Amino acid sequence: MALQHLDIATKGQGLYELTERVAAALDKAKAGNGLLTVFVRHTSCSLLIQENADPDVTLDLKSFFHRLAPPSDDPAMQWIRHRSEGPDDMPAHIKSALTAVSLSIPVENGIMLLGTWQGIYLFEHRDRPHRRRIVCHFSSDDRM
Repeated sequence: MALQHLDIATKGQGLYELTERVAAALDKAKAGNGLLTVFVRHTSCSLLIQENADPDVTLDLKSFFHRLAPPSDDPAMQWIRHRSEGPDDMPAHIKSALTAVSLSIPVENGIMLLGTWQGIYLFEHRDRPHRRRIVCHFSSDDRM
């Protein structure tokens, strides 16, 4: 599979499911068996595999990470030095460092082997809208 690029428009902080878009990229590539790598090319957002059945899960995750790393203008964050890109920027980098910028997903017969309630999410950590670029690469283990 050649690299596939997915552009995701965000509206601010939150989780944006992209499972179907990644599945469509695999289908387009006529993927067989192998490993899919999904990589986000940014330092203030991340990728997650998370439950996609109950929307409260994504809301609770967003709330948890906000409590863990509030904006840099919060009194608890006085220690932050990097402030040149706004009060949401350094906390976004912290959140990204605690999560992942790439995922590896096994694929069988062109289907991602995700669990029943698992979905792939872009986790936007910045307040304002962004266009995020995600790269998908499928490595086949088919020997024929």
